[in-house]
Amino acid sequence: MVSDSSVRRRWLEPLDWVGLGLFALGLIGLVTGLVPLRDAEGTMHRVVPLLLFLGTVIVLAELTARAEVFDVVASWLARLGRGRYPVLFALCVGFATLVTAILNLDTTAVLLTPVMLALATRLEVAPLPFAMTTVWLANTASLLLPVSNLTNLLAADRVGLSPVGFALRMALPELASVLATAACLWLLYWRRRSSERYVVPERHRPPDRRLTAIAAAACVLFVVLVLVGVPLEAAAPVCAVVVVVAFAVRDRDALRWSLVPWRLLVLVTGLFLVMDAIGRLGLSDLLRTVLGDDPGLGRVAAVGAVLANVVNNLPAYVAVEAAVHPDALLGLLVGVNVGPIVAPWASVATLLWYERCRSAGVPISWWRFAATGLVTAVVALTAAVGALALVH
Repeated sequence: MVSDSSVRRRWLEPLDWVGLGLFALGLIGLVTGLVPLRDAEGTMHRVVPLLLFLGTVIVLAELTARAEVFDVVASWLARLGRGRYPVLFALCVGFATLVTAILNLDTTAVLLTPVMLALATRLEVAPLPFAMTTVWLANTASLLLPVSNLTNLLAADRVGLSPVGFALRMALPELASVLATAACLWLLYWRRRSSERYVVPERHRPPDRRLTAIAAAACVLFVVLVLVGVPLEAAAPVCAVVVVVAFAVRDRDALRWSLVPWRLLVLVTGLFLVMDAIGRLGLSDLLRTVLGDDPGLGRVAAVGAVLANVVNNLPAYVAVEAAVHPDALLGLLVGVNVGPIVAPWASVATLLWYERCRSAGVPISWWRFAATGLVTAVVALTAAVGALALVH
């Protein structure tokens, strides 16, 4: 029999307490009047679409994993690598970069993390290198297009660049960031197996191929809807409903209330409410003092990266945006996109990734995560800022 204490440990983990604490602080700000109700309504107007996307896309990922779609894709990647770890590493890096750049980092965290974890399971190796490849590149490969990151979308109007112009300006920083991240991944997580070979697995055959096909089609539909410009908060619910209906017909036992990621939704809501309160307590004035009158790209990127790891990259972008000239916004995007790989709450993608890892039973050492993330953030930020300076 499982003890009550172990049940409590599984029910509420340290990051859950952080989310509940932030949410409580946000409510205190509302009750005390520190955050006026009108401002809170404006914040929630921006946050609710994000919460709708997060909640439904996780349901989509959970049920897609149950349908073994990710096992099929993992088997394909393993077979393509032909037993060579360096080739498999290059495939994983390329795949994660492509998904992040063309779609967005949250899609990578939700849909690619289970593929990577299933791949490790198929090869019977430690899942951590595959998991870290996903979470780091979900952040550091999100510079190329406006759709690659929600922060890019927030900045798109102010930087005055078309999507093509944005891509041309950010192509070199994107390449520098990805190459730096790949080098750190290889040195810190992958190189121990560089001389080994793995056994190429047989093609995976799921027990309910029709359910697998429907779930895979829903994922493809999600990708197509995002590519054609359908908002994430509309695309994710539509695709989630498709899969839920399929499971209601073919595997009703898989549908349960625990599929809804309430912990993540509480944490994100709390982050934005607390940032409203902190901004009224003088954060904007402090940022202007730290940045100075004419900050360089490096300083803006560094401030954005630090603040993203203290709070979260979305509210960090909003806070720093108000304190800098539009000419510096591309540097800010480098900071808030590449930098938030140190703290577990630093980006929504990292939170989504953690939900996927926790659901799959993959243990994460936050001390090692922070230490290796700090090294990689410094290296990738330096490379990306240097590249941006060449084209700015």
